Amino acid sequence: MEIVYVYVKTRSEFGRQCTFSDRMAEVNVDIQPDPLQATNFIERDPIDSGVQCAGDMSEHEVNTERFEMETRGINHVEGGWPKDVNPMEMEQTIRFRKKVEKDENYINVITQLGSQMDHCIKQNNAINIYEEYFEEEELAGVTDEAPSAKTINVFRDPNPIKRTATHLSWHPDRSRKLAVSYASLEFQRSSKDMSYDSYIWDLETPNKPELVIRPSSPLVCLEYNPKDSHILIGGCYNGQIAYWDTRKGGLPVELTTVELSHRDPVYNAIWLQSKTGTDCFSGSTDGQVLWWDIRKLAEPTETLVMDISRKGILENALGAIALEFEPTMPTKFMVGTEQGIVISCNRKAKTAAEKIVCTFSGHHGPIYALSRNPFYPKNFLTVGDWTARIWSEESRESSIMWTKYHMAYLTDGCWSTTRPAVFFTTKMDGTLDVWDFLFKQNDPTLNLKVCDDPLFSLRLQDNGRFIGCGSKLGTVTLLEFSSGLCTLQRNEKNLASAMFERETKREKILEARHREMRLKERTKTESKEDRGKEDVEEEKPEEILARVQKEFFDVIEGELKRRERAKAKLKTGDDQERTFDEEDDEPILPKPGEPPSDV
Repeated sequence: MEIVYVYVKTRSEFGRQCTFSDRMAEVNVDIQPDPLQATNFIERDPIDSGVQCAGDMSEHEVNTERFEMETRGINHVEGGWPKDVNPMEMEQTIRFRKKVEKDENYINVITQLGSQMDHCIKQNNAINIYEEYFEEEELAGVTDEAPSAKTINVFRDPNPIKRTATHLSWHPDRSRKLAVSYASLEFQRSSKDMSYDSYIWDLETPNKPELVIRPSSPLVCLEYNPKDSHILIGGCYNGQIAYWDTRKGGLPVELTTVELSHRDPVYNAIWLQSKTGTDCFSGSTDGQVLWWDIRKLAEPTETLVMDISRKGILENALGAIALEFEPTMPTKFMVGTEQGIVISCNRKAKTAAEKIVCTFSGHHGPIYALSRNPFYPKNFLTVGDWTARIWSEESRESSIMWTKYHMAYLTDGCWSTTRPAVFFTTKMDGTLDVWDFLFKQNDPTLNLKVCDDPLFSLRLQDNGRFIGCGSKLGTVTLLEFSSGLCTLQRNEKNLASAMFERETKREKILEARHREMRLKERTKTESKEDRGKEDVEEEKPEEILARVQKEFFDVIEGELKRRERAKAKLKTGDDQERTFDEEDDEPILPKPGEPPSDV
């Protein structure tokens, strides 16, 4: 039985408000003073008291409503063109302008807009709103900051059998994605269970790739199309070329035939600057450079054999590993070979022999990276063996600048896209070196230990702040540089240009000096050979035997006289009393035109 006691209270008494009323004051306790306590007090004499002359002040704080600011920019581009007209192509724009100018309403529209445009132009000419009043002021914050870098993200190969991250490519729009090709380049060491897949990573989600690229053979290189960010071109380990459209999934849209493809792995593939945006070319260690149109991959549009003897023999061709193409120089391209030679080519030459213009030789092993300076295209960077070298097209016999020989092998390198004097290199010991030759020439400005595994590839973002480094075990590390390494310094362009010109001039002087010395040495050698032939023809065998015997006995006689003088010196003991025969002191010299002989 449950005992419950219920307290009963009326509802009106719940939560009743307290009501106060005014009343007179009441004295509850009244303690009267005790005169006897006065004897316990001590008088203070003298008394110090402070007086404040200023008025009393009070401090008040007011928290105002927060005002949020936002930075916005406007990009002014030439607009109004139809979708089928590319404003970057001059021929298409001229053709479209002629078509519009023939329209009847063209003159009326231009007349109406003329007055409005005239008013806007006068406003713009009244004052320059973009005028810089303090151009000479130097930013102290940028120059004083020490170069540094921090790791932003790490993308790991999700497969259990790890492969090398062979190539990186940034998404051309906003660079929020990174395409990475994976392959094992160790000959006949790949496992049967090894995956062929490559991946496109989103920088915000490193745990899972955004898209899986599924080729028929492991991809050695993978490159975004700069004109269409949905298209990628890839070079396979078996020599085939394939292209993907990310809107259609991870399977290749089209693939080249094995018979008309490369015979070795395709180490590099680069998009060309064309009207259609579908042209590219590839290089392989089979000694061929092939041009392709992805609209028709059945066969290459053009072929060039890397035979520096200009005979076009494939057996004598040098294997291509690195390719370089500068859009501002559409007819020129460069090839870095596995023999350490850079081949400069001209695609628009009439014959295949004329397409190979010249060569640059300076590395002891394969050239893994070849890159032109984005600010000064006639200067280019090569990375191979244990050094990185900077070349000038005007100096072909030797590089104008080079790094020291490192203990670890160099694997890749590239120029900074924002600073003309900065470039990056990766090494087999897992380090990334940042070089600024205006600051230091002998050592890197910044040395970063990215990982314990060998680094194999790197790619810099277009803004110059982020860089991706691929390792041998498929780990791609994304790094962010400090603002000093990606911000153009004051007067840096002029200083870099002056250094390039000075070093090029120095190399030209040295080349001329070496050429002169080689010519003198050749002339001297030829004269010696001619003189030696004459001596041999004039001298008879009997004369040679008599001359050799005489030289032999002269040497013996000279040695006996030297011993006699030594004995005489020991007997006398006094250097001042010793006398020597002047004829004995004379050394025995061979006759003019005769070589000296030994005892």
